[in-house]
Amino acid sequence: MELNESGADTSLRAPRMHRLLVIKPSSLGDIVHGLQVVQRAVKARPELRVSWVVRERFAGLVQAAPFVSEVIIFRRRDGWPAFVRLLRQLKAGRWDQVWDMQGLLRSALMTAAARAPVKWGRPDAREGSGWFYHRRITEPKGEGPHHAIEVLLPFLQTLDLPIAWSEEPLELRRDGTFGWEEFFAGDPGKTFVIFTDSRGAAKEWKRYDELMKGILDTVPGSRIAWCAGKKTAAAFAAPEERLLNLTGCSLAEMIALVRQKSVFVGNDSGPMHLSAAVGNRVLAIFGPTSPRRFGPFPLESRRHAAVVAPGGKLSELTPAAVLAALEELRSR
Repeated sequence: MELNESGADTSLRAPRMHRLLVIKPSSLGDIVHGLQVVQRAVKARPELRVSWVVRERFAGLVQAAPFVSEVIIFRRRDGWPAFVRLLRQLKAGRWDQVWDMQGLLRSALMTAAARAPVKWGRPDAREGSGWFYHRRITEPKGEGPHHAIEVLLPFLQTLDLPIAWSEEPLELRRDGTFGWEEFFAGDPGKTFVIFTDSRGAAKEWKRYDELMKGILDTVPGSRIAWCAGKKTAAAFAAPEERLLNLTGCSLAEMIALVRQKSVFVGNDSGPMHLSAAVGNRVLAIFGPTSPRRFGPFPLESRRHAAVVAPGGKLSELTPAAVLAALEELRSR
């Protein structure tokens, strides 16, 4: 039993709330990785109250996380006046710690504005951002390249938590309903989400039409939900009950789509990381970038696989090779 000065028992008193500010405004995949680390922190330290700075474009994803208490929106499109208002908002708050998970000058200025006795930054901080931190987290052990999540996991040590990983799905609240949800009522092992975009054209494979036709032809009872940022028509005929064309959908709808129970196939992209984080089987297609650094994490998981184009040239990757890798993943 612990007694305070007045003789009252304090042993059962809840730990003091610890206020943590996370600065991770973008991009989609990076935010997913940050959420996975913060979820682990809150599960181990339930007294944490997490505030998160995020761009307006991705705010819906962070708002869906039940372990984030406050979402502070960075309205980047509104220019410098909005940035100055954000700095004032951060200066008016008070936190016990700040984690700058972005590591760029803009996020470092946010870190500098926030009121906190301890401000942590990444070991690979760029653009002079390291000048604005009190301390930096440790670098991942072993030879690289290191995955983005491996770079972020040492933030846990700032809360006296071990750097450890277990495959716990990212928990997100349901955000709205969509008319296509019945499409996913069947076998998740035969329901595919195909996402054909990436942040850079060099990372986009161009033969998804052939792959989708191959899936429908060779996997009995298979169905495909196709998603991309730009509205596009399929280059082959398929019945509507087997091919759901959601190209051109909003970001919110895309996030809801890739969270459905399914087998995900796509390029190195944020939706790929989100689908892996929520527990789906994921086949990621890689060309010039490294799956060891940017693939579904952890790449060794039985739920994850990556197919790498010969010589890093996506033009050399055939639909037959991707279909073979997909069948191997499904057979696990």
